Amino acid sequence: MHTTPAPRPDGHPYQDPARSVDERVADLLARMTLEEKAGLLFHTILPMHPDGRPVEDGDESVIPSDTTGMIRDQAMNHFNLVGTAGPRQLAEWHNAVQEIAAGTRLGIPVTVSTDPRHSFTLNIGASIHAGDFSAWPEAIGLAAVRDPELVHRFADIARREYLAVGLRVALHPQIDLATEPRWARQVGTFGADAGLTSELVQAYVRGFQGESLGPRSVATMVKHFPGGGPQKDGEDPHFPHGKEQVYPGGMRDYHLAPFRAAIEVGAAQMMPYYGQPIGTDWEEVGFGFNKGVVTGLLREELDFRGIVCTDWGLLTDAPIFGELHQARAWGVEHLTVPERAAKSLDAGVDQFGGEECPEVVVELVRSGRVDERRLDDSVRRLLREKFVLGLFDHRYVDPDAAEEIVGNSEFRGAGAEAQRRSLTVLVNHERTLPVTHPRPRLYTEGLDRAVVARYGEPVTTPAEADLAVLRLFTPYEYRANRFESMFHSGRLDFTESELAPILRVLDAVPTIVLLNLERPAVVPEIAERAAALVADYGASDEAMLDVAFGRARAEGRLPFELPRSMAAVESSRPDVPHDTADPVFPFGAGLEV
Repeated sequence: MHTTPAPRPDGHPYQDPARSVDERVADLLARMTLEEKAGLLFHTILPMHPDGRPVEDGDESVIPSDTTGMIRDQAMNHFNLVGTAGPRQLAEWHNAVQEIAAGTRLGIPVTVSTDPRHSFTLNIGASIHAGDFSAWPEAIGLAAVRDPELVHRFADIARREYLAVGLRVALHPQIDLATEPRWARQVGTFGADAGLTSELVQAYVRGFQGESLGPRSVATMVKHFPGGGPQKDGEDPHFPHGKEQVYPGGMRDYHLAPFRAAIEVGAAQMMPYYGQPIGTDWEEVGFGFNKGVVTGLLREELDFRGIVCTDWGLLTDAPIFGELHQARAWGVEHLTVPERAAKSLDAGVDQFGGEECPEVVVELVRSGRVDERRLDDSVRRLLREKFVLGLFDHRYVDPDAAEEIVGNSEFRGAGAEAQRRSLTVLVNHERTLPVTHPRPRLYTEGLDRAVVARYGEPVTTPAEADLAVLRLFTPYEYRANRFESMFHSGRLDFTESELAPILRVLDAVPTIVLLNLERPAVVPEIAERAAALVADYGASDEAMLDVAFGRARAEGRLPFELPRSMAAVESSRPDVPHDTADPVFPFGAGLEV
């Protein structure tokens, strides 16, 4: 195990833990070169080898990187870890990266961040599969339970698992409101209701940070300010065709409510969204360039004093999975990279997410375009958080402890219980649930046959079965771009060819449909003909079958409505919650079983 040596008697004041944070920040800032300050303003992606080694220049890796070069030569020390490994390997990787940082001129420790990694979704642009961490429902499933105590327990457990491997910034919670049914990012939200989201985000932030930020905290980067739900046609602003954010229902303040709640409990960081507001009194540029939003609204009106970090990739075009993606510089596409960086700094942001070009900021200062004192404002905030989190005094973690803490039986049990609680029973014709037959013949699709065998006798055709169980997922449109294909977008209804075999099973044998709602599926025919319909938001086969067979109780209520048709979706207003005509199931639907 690594240990951080005690400061030497002749050490600099910033190295002395007995001094106040303000003293340490002031001393360190005064010692920093322009290049070191600029490096602090960049927070980019960093991969790791599965065995715990950092990825270096020339290594074979899905995401090429130069870990040592970024830390030593570019003076960068904020990184978003992608990929996963065992807890020991994660801890050893973290310690190796900190060792590199300890060898730099000032020894500024690295701050490592992560997208959510406690559930079932794998989207390298938004989340990571739980792996060895405890597995919980997605955020939308936590919302279905409507229990702030559960959300706090999740966040506290996730905090302890993150701390064990050195993850100190959560690139979540995502508190956009899911008011546009087609939008791809709803699974990471707390649903469509501002009141519920506001209540749950406060429990979430407290669970990760505690009552105040400190050495046992994980800082939360709340996103996506000022609310990324109302996307035109439900497209996502990671991509040019999804850049427009609109408010035809005039509900802009409604989307702000959860952010007010997060600021009230001390959320440490805030991420503005990519979206370009259209038809408002805001400048029609992406929020990361938008001074009226970042400085005027967030800093001045809402009095947010923490770190503002842009969403990833606002400045430079970059390849993702071998395909070139343009910078998400919506509304300022015509500007050069230095001009974009200057506009973003002028807007009030502290860090550029997903970028690694500190030399651009250095040149902006040397040319006189940006005053170095402007950099100092952001550097103070960034250094302050490192000191408050205790990184200068305890930069390493214990790999043995990481193995004991991450995914331990208590944490896994809590996650499994939450999965069961989050399930939402929407249809239960003739009291199909709970199944009372001691060992029925079961025809299943989409479930592990070995798991099914613990509940009944697996059979291969509906004709042989007493009961069928189908596991389905919300439909989506295929997108050819490799990165965009991970953001399930577009239609929410099954095509005729997709629906026909499902209905044949439903008509042949009483059928329990288990429907994963990463977005609000359009399923009126299934709802009418299924013996039972149960929504899930990330749950194991065991969790769902336990509920079906009465071994556990489902408590979930829909966190958004399920529309009746795509025509109803297309006619609804993207900023207005619960706005589709005659939904099959309204917001809050759910049966007691």
